[in-house]
Amino acid sequence: MTIPLSDTALDQLFRTARTYNGYLDKPVSEAQLHAIWELMKYGPTSANCLPARIIWCVSTEAKEKLAALSMPANGEKILKAPVTAIIGMDMEFYEQLPELFPHTDARSWFVGNAEMIEKTAFRNSSLQGGYFILAARALGLDTGAMSGFNNQAVDEAFFAGTSIKSNFISTLGYGDPASIFERSPRPGFERFNTIV
Repeated sequence: MTIPLSDTALDQLFRTARTYNGYLDKPVSEAQLHAIWELMKYGPTSANCLPARIIWCVSTEAKEKLAALSMPANGEKILKAPVTAIIGMDMEFYEQLPELFPHTDARSWFVGNAEMIEKTAFRNSSLQGGYFILAARALGLDTGAMSGFNNQAVDEAFFAGTSIKSNFISTLGYGDPASIFERSPRPGFERFNTIV
């Protein structure tokens, strides 16, 4: 039987976790990037489609290239962060389904159905992006997810010649508390929920 996580764990994942604008001068290792993937890959996606594809910008060259394609404020964050992840979505994810979902011919659900492909890739890569954030937090790291970049230019610069498109980006590292504002409001259950 699964037991609830401790308050300490829930705080780290949700209640006291924050989205950071800046990071401490402390490196993030390649092993930590692997560890994030090894957790996030277990988060559920429809038909285990796993459409997310990640480029981890670690080198100065990669960060400069990405920063140049982003809003100035975001570009500054990218340059200063130890790592910035580009969360992409493979628009041909369904080609992997014979391996990833062998129970039935799930590939046939998508072939030739551009609208279903688009919706499924976007929804599930976004879910995986959420798992990325929680996995990073679970491993003691912090993130700064953002849009505010030129998706088409990023696709041309980082995903040229592939079936992958960018969804969103996120900085990654050990958050600097001086870089965040007071937490924005989080309304209670009654305001945004209905039980029927």
